[in-house]
Amino acid sequence: MLKIAYDPIYAHPLPEGHRFPMLKYELIPAQLLYEGIIEPQNLFSPGLADEEVILWTHDKQYWEQLRDLTLPPKEQRRTGFPLSAQLVEREIHIAKGTIDGCHYAFQNKVAFNIAGGTHHAGTNWGEGFCLLNDQAIAANYLLKNKLAQSILIVDLDVHQGNGTAQIFENNPAVFTFSMHGANNFPFRKEHSDLDIALPDGTADEEYLHLLNTTLPQLIAAQKPDFIFYLAGVDVLVSDKLGKMSLSKTACKQRDVFVFEQCIKNNIPVQVSMGGGYSPDIKDIVEAHCNTYRVANELYF
Repeated sequence: MLKIAYDPIYAHPLPEGHRFPMLKYELIPAQLLYEGIIEPQNLFSPGLADEEVILWTHDKQYWEQLRDLTLPPKEQRRTGFPLSAQLVEREIHIAKGTIDGCHYAFQNKVAFNIAGGTHHAGTNWGEGFCLLNDQAIAANYLLKNKLAQSILIVDLDVHQGNGTAQIFENNPAVFTFSMHGANNFPFRKEHSDLDIALPDGTADEEYLHLLNTTLPQLIAAQKPDFIFYLAGVDVLVSDKLGKMSLSKTACKQRDVFVFEQCIKNNIPVQVSMGGGYSPDIKDIVEAHCNTYRVANELYF
């Protein structure tokens, strides 16, 4: 059964100017339910990640400043929105959803978190609407509990996974791969194990060629026993922040290829959704829903 982490707190309303992107967290499950791709039992509501687990990834001082709402104003501005208890609670739920998704992926080969992909959060900072790095937290959870020995993070959001790169820069058990816009946020990049920085306007053929030649080689070289996939749809030509030129068809083909590689190599995969900022919410929801449609077709 396709299992998907979702909680109403994912769509927690933010201050004016930040609410629009949050609509997708309600609309994606509603659309999938409407189409009959999923039923209510496919959705699960995660609890809260344990503080101990969070501290396997994030520095104690940073975590306590988040928890106690004492993060300095300058650091709050770096995150992109004012800190609040509900916002922190939301991030803890998202992290637990990704952890739980790993267990479902071991059972069913694939699992989703409707939110997540908070890849700009580093060990001691939040940035770009990311406070806690859900896939990094889950990767460390797998390693600490000896559920995986070699992990590959495939980050195909249009923005570099700088926080993820920094967290695992000295950890040979986790290989970080980020394919992103060269001239996009974050403007100070970290060093992933493999970065492919794409020029503005990169379109379908070039993007898919690079992915199709790179990912199989990475899997063959790294031999991961678990994959995290960050499936951002801010690569679309319609995205107001992306600077790339992918069609919805190519974005869907990207998802097909990633899942096919996981299936071919018998590697479980947890998927977090990442960014999407097209002016028309229908474009965002449709592209994200394609990722679920593809997984449902290929796995179930």
